[in-house]
Amino acid sequence: MSSTGDVKFQYLAAIFVNIVSISFGAYCGWTSSSFLDLSSDESPLETGPLTDQDKGNVAAVLCLGGLVGNVFFAWMAERCGRKISMLWVTLPSLLGWVLIPFARNPTHLIGARFLGGMAGGGVFGVIPIYTAELAEDSVRGILGTFLVLTCNAGVLLAFVLGYFFNYATVAWIVSTLSILFLVCFWFMPETPQHLMNRQKPQEAEHALRYYRNIRSRQSKELSEELQLELHKLRAPENPEKCCDDVDDSVVTWADFVAPTSRKALLIGLGLVTSNQGCGCFAMLNYTAFIFDESGSSLSPTIAAIIVGIIQVVGNIVATTLVERAGRKLLLLISAAGICLSQATMGAHGYLKTLGYDTSGFDWVPVAAFSFMLFIASWGLLTLPFLVIAEILPPKIRSTGNMILMGIMWLLSMTTIKLLPLLSTMWGIHAVISIFSSVSLCAALFIARFVPETKGKTIETILANL
Repeated sequence: MSSTGDVKFQYLAAIFVNIVSISFGAYCGWTSSSFLDLSSDESPLETGPLTDQDKGNVAAVLCLGGLVGNVFFAWMAERCGRKISMLWVTLPSLLGWVLIPFARNPTHLIGARFLGGMAGGGVFGVIPIYTAELAEDSVRGILGTFLVLTCNAGVLLAFVLGYFFNYATVAWIVSTLSILFLVCFWFMPETPQHLMNRQKPQEAEHALRYYRNIRSRQSKELSEELQLELHKLRAPENPEKCCDDVDDSVVTWADFVAPTSRKALLIGLGLVTSNQGCGCFAMLNYTAFIFDESGSSLSPTIAAIIVGIIQVVGNIVATTLVERAGRKLLLLISAAGICLSQATMGAHGYLKTLGYDTSGFDWVPVAAFSFMLFIASWGLLTLPFLVIAEILPPKIRSTGNMILMGIMWLLSMTTIKLLPLLSTMWGIHAVISIFSSVSLCAALFIARFVPETKGKTIETILANL
């Protein structure tokens, strides 16, 4: 077990790289209060207040930008390195925030949000890989949860700032996070795994010494540990392919159809489908509507802040428990809890539709919705990114993660666009009931197919797939 001193630079790197995920979280939460200003009669836009269609386009284009950014930055991470790729994420993140105060019509806002989505694609496409490749087995789970924790902290930050400032001032304030990220992360080394994959053993050893905090200690024991870890990074994944005329750095179709890779990709596909199919992320866009349907007297802004706090607290719980309870148990509890919460919300809405007097129980949807977000933050909204980065073989980790995150962005865009349409056709209670069924299927899938990765080396995880 590593001491605190041994892992402090791993924590530092994880904190610094996730500064930009706070910025992306703020993009996700910015619409909550900003749409109130932009759709009012006093809208500063030259084209007048935003229409419902405008708001849908501005909200959903974030996912389209995420899809494009995921492909681009994952490709850059493989070609140029994880560090360089993340530094370039600063550009669309900063430009998106700077464009918002100067927006004069919905098209300008769509462009700004597309850039913010590109940054989000880089965040979810590269940070899990970066974290998994630099972290020791004992802290890999904790560092992996920082991504969603900081993202939700950014959502909460946007909610709180939106309560005190107008939409343009919020954009200016949050834009400083991109600069802060650039300054802090600039000095972090590349991951040892990527450097070794690029045939740079000396640089890989330097990076490994930095992240293991053994740069100035030369004892025999530590030196042997370092050499053993370097040997693991250098060792080929499949000894049968270790031939002089084979370039192990080139990813081929055979790498994807190998039994271990194929199973890892299928498990990853199930996790990203569960992550978006449970509907929690899509329902976040309709927080105010759900509170309003319940008869709550809270203002939409206050309701959003409460939701943001619930998510952050849930993420903190996940960070605390992930190396104690394990990934699989938290994912299972989370999926089951989401299913139960949504079933409760759906039943309440259905009874109300049938004409029953539910006035004495209108607090139930709010309580169930709040519990859903809390329990979702334990696992299904937090841990899939960590587990995917852990189970993918190193050779296809970047490309495989790009494919899975691309599917996630497509599913996210689809659920956000379909939710209001299906709600109009069938009622919000029916849509929530569908989400509940998907959550139940997710729990069964996790129980049957998802491996436990807590405390295991990458080699052990791959051998058990």
